[in-house]
Amino acid sequence: MNLNKLDSKTTGIINFLDLRKPAVKAFYYILLFISCCIAFVCLAPPLWVFLSSLKNIKEFAQVPPTIIPHTFEPQKIITTWKTLNFTKYYINSFIMVAGSVVCAIVFNGLAGYVISIIKPRGYRFVFNLILWSLMIPATINLVPIFKNIVALKLNNSYIPLWLSYGANAFYVLLFKNFFDEIPREIIEAAKIDGCPNLRLFYKIVMPLSVPIIMVVTIFSINASWSDFLLPYIVLKNRESYTVMIKIYEMSFGNTWMSADMKMLAVLYAILPPVVLVIFFQKYLTQGVVIGSLK
Repeated sequence: MNLNKLDSKTTGIINFLDLRKPAVKAFYYILLFISCCIAFVCLAPPLWVFLSSLKNIKEFAQVPPTIIPHTFEPQKIITTWKTLNFTKYYINSFIMVAGSVVCAIVFNGLAGYVISIIKPRGYRFVFNLILWSLMIPATINLVPIFKNIVALKLNNSYIPLWLSYGANAFYVLLFKNFFDEIPREIIEAAKIDGCPNLRLFYKIVMPLSVPIIMVVTIFSINASWSDFLLPYIVLKNRESYTVMIKIYEMSFGNTWMSADMKMLAVLYAILPPVVLVIFFQKYLTQGVVIGSLK
């Protein structure tokens, strides 16, 4: 680390004046070392998946395994993609994710808007009910959700998945807390000009809420993309399978797949969320901090 940067450090809870003290400086480096260890533990599994998927099958099965591959077969990335027809499963997953994001922003944004700005009679009770629902494990809801899906004849469709991922109490809390920070002068000025509530929502409030919208978008994409159980229960047509269902089918289905192909399939699955967080981490950190302020 460049020590000159530490001499002028002004951000964070430890500034350059604190770093002049030997005890504080030692504590800083201990925290830095622990952070590096945590980062390594988090990065090691996906890095191992990537390196192992490029080995030939003989080296892949070698005991003890090689950390750095001696053989590289990058062409397997394309051939495996074509063999497994992963384009179809990616498209299906993107359809499911897109609908989930739209529902998450519209439904939870409207709920947060009503609770934070409109404040009708009984809004506190409704908000408490929404918060209490956070205490209910998601798996408990699977049976009643599936019964309702069957009763409405929506099984084997993406619509119940969109609605299920769209209704989220945590997202309502994020939107509500963010809307609380919007200056009320803007809201009152719009109401004086005769702006109705719905237009106020999508013309004024939502354009001011880009950070929290990005946060909810990232959370919703990650949740819907990585979910396996609910899509597996709802989607019975193989043409509608998502990436996660395909990986499960490769692992426990009747069709034999080599281990390196399974590794590549896992790599295909984790790549979109990783890319998403890398490019939008600024919105993620900024929006979470702003959305948590009271």
